[in-house]
Amino acid sequence: MPATEEFVATGRRKTSVARIRMTPGSGKIDINGRSFEDYFPTVPLQNVVLQPLQTAKAVNAYDLWINASGGGAVGQAGAAQLAIARALLRVDANLRVALKAEGLLRRDPRMKERKKSGQPGARKRFQFSKR
Repeated sequence: MPATEEFVATGRRKTSVARIRMTPGSGKIDINGRSFEDYFPTVPLQNVVLQPLQTAKAVNAYDLWINASGGGAVGQAGAAQLAIARALLRVDANLRVALKAEGLLRRDPRMKERKKSGQPGARKRFQFSKR
């Protein structure tokens, strides 16, 4: 049995982590054991995940197995997007220019700010009384 080439990459966004395995195939996408359309039911989230493949003009060229954990749907979609872009770089380094121009290789650093002690939230303060 000939061994097919497999590309592995990781992407993160907020508290979400997406680990993917990408192999040449017909375009099947499987996320946490569920189909792509079932896991991300809205079209905007599907477009976020597919953007690197559309930029590389490889929408139906690879089969993807994605393991997403943590955070919510938007964070997981962003993490999957970064992971797919990084996996495409391993396939073809010449895609770097196109992916970078679309901003797909930059990890979004925005995280929830931690709650500080002595106050009710990250920035909120208890009510101040002068007298």
